[in-house]
Amino acid sequence: MTPERRIAKERNIMDTWLKSLITDTPQEGFELAITLARKGVAYTQPSAEIREKLRPVYSENADSLTAASQVVATHFQTVAAANNYWR
Repeated sequence: MTPERRIAKERNIMDTWLKSLITDTPQEGFELAITLARKGVAYTQPSAEIREKLRPVYSENADSLTAASQVVATHFQTVAAANNYWR
């Protein structure tokens, strides 16, 4: 196990939390997509302190915000497909 995974596991970041991609509504699906994106960042950088330090850099950068939106959109596509597009 890498040191990063060990630290994340110690901080309970890697606990099983995603039970299903199925949601009742598209709104819930979109919120799940946002959660997936946020969890991805937490898995990638398990240090909350470092994430807080970096936030001012990307929060005012249009390219970073666009990239974050693209990640959420990709996750939403996945959730929507899993939910048969709520048909």
